[in-house]
Amino acid sequence: MTRLLLGAVLLGNLGVCVTEQVPEKLAPPTQVKFDSVDYKNILRWTPPTNSTSLQYYIQWKIYGEAQWLDVDGCQGIQKHQCDLSAVTSDPREWYYARVHASSLPSSKSAWALSPRFSPRWDTKISPPVLKLNVTEQGIVVRVKPPRVLVRKMHSSLQYKIYLIHTSGEEEVFEMDCCSNKVTLNELKHKGKYCLQAQTMIPLQAKTSARGSVKCVTML
Repeated sequence: MTRLLLGAVLLGNLGVCVTEQVPEKLAPPTQVKFDSVDYKNILRWTPPTNSTSLQYYIQWKIYGEAQWLDVDGCQGIQKHQCDLSAVTSDPREWYYARVHASSLPSSKSAWALSPRFSPRWDTKISPPVLKLNVTEQGIVVRVKPPRVLVRKMHSSLQYKIYLIHTSGEEEVFEMDCCSNKVTLNELKHKGKYCLQAQTMIPLQAKTSARGSVKCVTML
């Protein structure tokens, strides 16, 4: 009987010694969302709190489809963003993306899902590139979209040009996509003028922010 009791005590102590601690589960990334400018569609996320040296894996799918697909070049990456422009290029579709974190050797977080994304409706449009040339006739203003892809996506692009006088008064001129330049005349000799431009997509009621200010002095 004494031997049996001693054995039970030893086994009990052994059980206490070999009990393993369950590893803490890796938290998923947060704030997963698309950041799209001029149809360059970047997926961004915030890493889990207090986590370092993580790797991230990204998948995507079209809204309504069941199958998730890996994003080439975005498997096992350490940066907190991934360019999905190539797989989300159809403006007629809606997309989802998801990302999970992994910590070697085997800890893996749950998937974190992005909101539904539409390139056509969710992308932000940049101001046009503005080029100025002063002549005796006036200021020759040339504009073009910041990315060729914007022009390809929208045949009805328009531009708004703001002519700012030294008094602060503004004049507004509009250009359509078929005109790449306009001459602003009847300006004061040696007068200083500043200009800004906006891109407009009338069919979507979408307007870019104003571009940077460029100033010239008349001849």
